[in-house]
Amino acid sequence: MPHEALSPVPDAGTPSEGRGGVRPPSAPPRRADRAGSPPASPGGSPYGPPGASPGRPRIAALDVVRGFALCGILLANVQPIASVTALRVDEPTAGAAETWMGLLVDQRFFPIFSLLFGVGFSLLLESATVRAAKPRPLLLRRLLVLLAFGAAHFLLLWQGDILSWYAIVGLLVLLPSTWLPRWAVAALAPVLVTASLIAQGERVMLIAGLFLLGSALTRYGVIGRIERSTRVPAVLGLVFAAAAAPALWWQTRTMSGDLRGFSSALALAGVLLAGTYVCALLVLLRTPARPVLRAVFAPLGRMALTNYLSASILVLGAARVLGLPLGRSWAAVFATAGVILGVQWLWSTLWLRRFRFGPMEWLWRWATWGRRPSLRIR
Repeated sequence: MPHEALSPVPDAGTPSEGRGGVRPPSAPPRRADRAGSPPASPGGSPYGPPGASPGRPRIAALDVVRGFALCGILLANVQPIASVTALRVDEPTAGAAETWMGLLVDQRFFPIFSLLFGVGFSLLLESATVRAAKPRPLLLRRLLVLLAFGAAHFLLLWQGDILSWYAIVGLLVLLPSTWLPRWAVAALAPVLVTASLIAQGERVMLIAGLFLLGSALTRYGVIGRIERSTRVPAVLGLVFAAAAAPALWWQTRTMSGDLRGFSSALALAGVLLAGTYVCALLVLLRTPARPVLRAVFAPLGRMALTNYLSASILVLGAARVLGLPLGRSWAAVFATAGVILGVQWLWSTLWLRRFRFGPMEWLWRWATWGRRPSLRIR
């Protein structure tokens, strides 16, 4: 079963995160230049909506979407992580559970995190532009620290780690893209995603394309308006769902033979279903279900880095210490994922009542800004 990849994105909308710009806040507003740079907002950033500042409130929808995706990531990763402890890797018994996992879970959630990483990167760049004379060294340091986290995770816990890949692609694609006008970033994103799908779902190109898509959405102000509309995500969700149906049919037709076709179908269906999931959540957040969704998913999303790394420890403990048959039983996989998510939700909820950030998020922020941020809520 292909593993999913989670990447915690930079906190969006927190007091020290924001969208990207290229001039200090004292620079006067101007119209778009020949390179396509947008006019500056009153807050001084040329990438975001008016009034953008380091003190903007969190964008709750991003926390909910991130937390929801974390649940799918863990469910997809339980068996691959547990296989690290096994001398012989056995796939769980085939059946309805495996079929539904292949259709609804596998490769459906890492596209969401890739998109969110691009969003968070541009949000952070704006804040760094407002707060620092040279913002890009802060972003470079942040990516290098993420690379260190990923390397440690890879060497000590699980070789399926994705953090190091996110850091590398961020260094090679996202950071250089900050010198490009937003129209160029928006144009490159679908090119890379399409190229990835043609190349049988090549992972690095897909990540890069989704990074740039998230960055472009932020720089055009879409993320700042993400919670203001019901019609747009509803229509987009229907489009994604309609397109996903034939992609899922193609995937089922190629599961038993054509490996090249299956890889492409899996990647295409994954991107389309990821879009469907995100749009469905955005619509539900405009309904009376919003408080429930925030209570369930936002704590997990706000501590995504901490929860991603701790999940590897907990899964390995369940397989090695408790001896659960995670490589042979889907019931054990589902039960383990449910228990771990329950523990992480309780831990995250209680922690965030007293502290502003998760433990790993706090360390990451400290390393990024070069000074220790306040952790306890006063």
